[in-house]
Amino acid sequence: MHHFARRTAGYTALLAAAGLIVAGCSKDDNKNDNNAAAVTTSAAGMQHGEERASGAAEETKIATQAGDLTVSGAIFDKYVQNGGPTGALGAPLEAQESGPNEGRYQDFVGGTVYKAKDGEAHIVWGEIRKAWEENGGAMGKLGYPTSDEKDIAGGKASDFSGGTITWVDGKTTVTMK
Repeated sequence: MHHFARRTAGYTALLAAAGLIVAGCSKDDNKNDNNAAAVTTSAAGMQHGEERASGAAEETKIATQAGDLTVSGAIFDKYVQNGGPTGALGAPLEAQESGPNEGRYQDFVGGTVYKAKDGEAHIVWGEIRKAWEENGGAMGKLGYPTSDEKDIAGGKASDFSGGTITWVDGKTTVTMK
């Protein structure tokens, strides 16, 4: 299935599952059933806010209808910076996957976090994400994101290794370098 169609189907299924979870929640917090989302965070024995040693793994495991999904590494860091499962990204839709040129990415309900091999992790979502994917995504001339979405006059912009995408007054513009 095409990546965009698969992700759209995944969003729909996850939203439906979230509705069922909310409708089926009970007041028994100690009850361990598959309808409740569970989050387990491991920071290699660290306290929140401490820097991790080189190579130490940080990750979050989230129980979903699709099973436990792990968010780890630089994608985990970006996910936590943006509120984790209760933030704008929401729950993961699938496991972290390999991207072109040894990059990584992971899809979430609210967007996708991409990381180039030697770059930082950045979020791509909304109309900018649609335009980026229409232009080949990380495999296209725009390449991987080099910034998160930022506010500009009248809209938003995201930078990529091969150009910029802006969304201003409902119009998306792709500018190649």
